[in-house]
Amino acid sequence: MQSNFNPVSLLMLTIFFSFSCQKEEVFSESDLEENTEQEQTPPAVLNLPASVFNYANVNLPPTFTRPNVMDQDNEPDSNRVTDWGATLGRVLFYDKALSLNNTIACASCHQQEHGFSDPEVFSKGFEGGLTSRNSMGLANARYYTPGAFFWDERAASLEEQVLMPIQDHLEMGLSLDELTQKLNQLDYYPELFQLTFGDEAINSRRVSLALSQFIRAMVSFQSKYDEGLRTIPPGNDQANTPFSNYSDSENLGKALFFSPRTNCAACHGTINFVAPGPRNNGLDLNFADNGIGSVSGDPRQNGLFKVNSLRNIEMTAPYMHDGRFATLEEVVEHYNSGIQPHPNLSPQLRVPGNQGPNNVQPIQMSLSEEEKQALVNFLKTLTDHSFLTDERFSDPFLN
Repeated sequence: MQSNFNPVSLLMLTIFFSFSCQKEEVFSESDLEENTEQEQTPPAVLNLPASVFNYANVNLPPTFTRPNVMDQDNEPDSNRVTDWGATLGRVLFYDKALSLNNTIACASCHQQEHGFSDPEVFSKGFEGGLTSRNSMGLANARYYTPGAFFWDERAASLEEQVLMPIQDHLEMGLSLDELTQKLNQLDYYPELFQLTFGDEAINSRRVSLALSQFIRAMVSFQSKYDEGLRTIPPGNDQANTPFSNYSDSENLGKALFFSPRTNCAACHGTINFVAPGPRNNGLDLNFADNGIGSVSGDPRQNGLFKVNSLRNIEMTAPYMHDGRFATLEEVVEHYNSGIQPHPNLSPQLRVPGNQGPNNVQPIQMSLSEEEKQALVNFLKTLTDHSFLTDERFSDPFLN
């Protein structure tokens, strides 16, 4: 469907915010047809480019187009990333109108400079209440095979997840009907919904689709590690071949990360450094938060949590679902000497041959101080500074 976009209409949009059943939809790529060459005059409240940003056709390096990486992609055929869809999602992501009292946006708890996580242990909601878990970073969220979201994976898809914080009584506090009513009263949304979906109808299903597109567009692929991959000859083993752009310590940390001695790569595999499912990483013998088990009711899943990508991990402190570790040094020390023999401890963190709930012996890495620091130094090479400042993912509001 071709959009009937008229640039003059955007000139008429007000500079003021005015804050004062849904139909289930599934959209194919043809439904989301758009003219990416079309220029626009952005509404005065928004700092949008004259020509829409490229979200849908980013030139990813070959390491991201390999089958084992593409198989991790949870983008559904019914909601492919489009330039206008991600643009609408960007505005929604930063809009505080998505909270009951206009004080909290998605970006309040997922800050770009912090890898789209929150530097606080727990995030503040619209009335100052605190969440019960640490905010997860969003970089490369699309590359998680199960496609489930939250630490306890209670959302089966990203499309489902993005609406849940909006409705949460602590986080943003709106019902979906209230959300739709508020957005319909804001003059800058009709044109954006028109450009994305072909008409100006605003509903929560479309909000879900656009937010999901924006988050899936957040692909980080320009770190020092990515640069290092390009320095080794084709066919060489990345784990054991030193990167020419790395220091000796960073190369040592890389070799340790991919070695059987630490087994880090078993839970943070492929280019996105993420596991294909949840893990129990031996934080406690008795969990105050049972993670996946709290949703499934299965005691065999107590203490299992989603494994987040390590990309930009340097910027996403504090760490773990409860934010208990303030530094990467503390994280490394946990895996070096602090893994607890919980009956559900993941096999990757057990001494080989020790399986089952009654036979748990955690691995002991016995790293030297130099080796522990080398692992930290390697993890810091996963920071993508261009991603942390990319205007495509920044706040589009002028005030």
